Amino acid sequence: MSLRTIKRLHPAVRDDIGDLITQRPLPSPHLPQLDPFLFLNHHGPQTYPPHNRGLPFGPHPHRGFETVTFILAGLLTHQDSAGHESIIRAGGVQWMTAGRGLVHAEISPPEFLRDGGPLEILQLWVNLPPHLKMSAPAYTGLQREQIPAIAVNDKVTLNLIAGSYKGVAGPVQSLTGVFMSTIELAAGGHVRVDGLLGRTVFLYVVRGVVEVEGDKIGEMHLAELNDEGDAIEIYAETGALLALGHAEAINAPVVAHGPFVMNTREEIVDAINDYQAGKFGAPR
Repeated sequence: MSLRTIKRLHPAVRDDIGDLITQRPLPSPHLPQLDPFLFLNHHGPQTYPPHNRGLPFGPHPHRGFETVTFILAGLLTHQDSAGHESIIRAGGVQWMTAGRGLVHAEISPPEFLRDGGPLEILQLWVNLPPHLKMSAPAYTGLQREQIPAIAVNDKVTLNLIAGSYKGVAGPVQSLTGVFMSTIELAAGGHVRVDGLLGRTVFLYVVRGVVEVEGDKIGEMHLAELNDEGDAIEIYAETGALLALGHAEAINAPVVAHGPFVMNTREEIVDAINDYQAGKFGAPR
């Protein structure tokens, strides 16, 4: 068995959205995608005052991929044109399959607008292969207590969202077999994840400093790993929080236009036309 090593580190680049502090490590100047992982926004951390305007993500469409939203602090309301609605709190996750088309809104609930408070959110876009791009839309909203918290050892907890780890299955059944987790490590903690042969690894350090095969990764950095190896070992130099996933590469053309990710320009035109024709619906 061999271990993955770091090929390159990609720091998040500041790109605020209104008064929402936003850092983006993917895509980066040297990494257009990490197939099938397309895009990552890190919002916050920040503290909103009472009587704030909340999140700016009103109704907008998507087609051709999935969104995974990690609510690290604060809370988030989801509404979409398929009739799904929820409020997810800190530690929870939203997994949305846009598929053939969905309009959704990600906004702050009334209590957050009234009281304010801390907010930190990650949103990751995961591509779908050509034969699944027009799948039926779907949504799963999970509170923290619905996500298995696996005690790897006395210094590491792996929160399993999708896939399996040490005989435990995550609550999300990914269409494409994606493994997804967050990992909390105390200083000196160590975790190993196997089963990576032939898979793309997604590793983002939210906070803290960790080490992979002698190379350090600081907070708000995405690690691009070399392809060789069937496992990764991560050591925490400080207390740390990670988002760790892995998946099979799709190896198909990516043509993106704003909220639509397809395989050809013609499919993008179709997506725009379908949206303008009202075929995606609108949030309730």
